[in-house]
Amino acid sequence: MNSTIEHWLQLSREELDEIYMHSEAGSLPRGDTRGTAIVAGSSCARFVASIARLLAWQGKVFDIFPPDYERGILINKVLPIGLGLIVAKVYRGESWMDGKETIVIDYSTTSVSARFIRDEIREVEPGIYLGKVWWGKTRILDFALNSHPNR
Repeated sequence: MNSTIEHWLQLSREELDEIYMHSEAGSLPRGDTRGTAIVAGSSCARFVASIARLLAWQGKVFDIFPPDYERGILINKVLPIGLGLIVAKVYRGESWMDGKETIVIDYSTTSVSARFIRDEIREVEPGIYLGKVWWGKTRILDFALNSHPNR
């Protein structure tokens, strides 16, 4: 696991929020990313992240469209086999957390099962993204994406 993401598993929700709010949106991810669910502030965060990856969610695959590469779609990799399910639109927008630019992952018009979910991500370091999951207007979870899973 990437050392930055490993460190995030040890932080509180407030500490992760500070990192997120002090980061720029960055570039939109392209291609396959490895995901890590983060239960912030839990002494079991590493264990939960491992179980979540094994049984439920492995990450996202982004397809960003030319000519400007500023919007696209993604598919979540779910279940133990990494099945591509749950499509979302990807674009730049305003963060619900701090009003600054973020990368929005919007399920509202692409998924019946996840239509109330909105993710936001920011690129904290090249290829490493910190994300926030919203259910309606309630924040429910943090996550990380690594677009260079071999590093």
